[in-house]
Amino acid sequence: MNLNDKLKNIDELQKFLIENPIEENFNKSIEADFNLHYTHDSTAIEGNTLTLIETQVVLEGITIGGKTIREHLEIINHAEAIEYIYDLVKNNIPLSENVICDIHSIILNNINKSEAGKYRKLLVRVGDFTPPQPYLLKPQMEEFIRTYEKLDTHPILKASFVHLEFVRIHPFIDGNGRTARLLMNLELLKNNYPAINISFEKRAQYYQAIKEYSKLNNGTHQFDNLVADYMLERLQEKKAMWEYDNNIENSDKSNIDTPNDDTPPSQGQGTRHKK
Repeated sequence: MNLNDKLKNIDELQKFLIENPIEENFNKSIEADFNLHYTHDSTAIEGNTLTLIETQVVLEGITIGGKTIREHLEIINHAEAIEYIYDLVKNNIPLSENVICDIHSIILNNINKSEAGKYRKLLVRVGDFTPPQPYLLKPQMEEFIRTYEKLDTHPILKASFVHLEFVRIHPFIDGNGRTARLLMNLELLKNNYPAINISFEKRAQYYQAIKEYSKLNNGTHQFDNLVADYMLERLQEKKAMWEYDNNIENSDKSNIDTPNDDTPPSQGQGTRHKK
């Protein structure tokens, strides 16, 4: 399936889910489970060694023996950053350098206070790629925001651009990957799409798509297809959850006993037991 076909399918699924929303409490449980996996995978990609179960335990306020304080804080901070981007969407706050720095400040909170939310002052290397010199960061971030504001394209492609261009600039000394994935999801959420989770198990594909971006000046990027694939999968899962919930509801309705003429309504027949 080519990219245009993927985007068409995505739009159809999004339209279906907007017109047929998942029941509120059920959706909250789906999103809570998603956010747990998202926090685990996004921190694991950057080297955090906590398992999924340990991640859940840490978010419940329990310390894991044998794990560093930093690893605990990475989990806690990432979960807080997810809540923050939802607040940004709720309050209709536009993307800006200040917003980006605020997200990064949460990511490095109590980990590296001197660097949290501040552009790096050192030259760094990422594999075989060298991001811009520190003195170029401010003008390139300003240009990034200007380009973003003028970019008129499908929201999936705009979210892909936000991630890729931010990673290319690599403005912070640490936490760029987690911040990039949060910014990508911020863009998706603003456009009524669900967030997506880059799987830790598929990180090699993720890294390759990022690497490919640095070699192209235009055209369709692997990363565009990657984001589209993840979104298709997420929307298909949510539609399947909607179908499951509605099948349960219809089953409940079909199992309601029909009272006979001799049974007074006060005996409670016809009461639903679901939810």
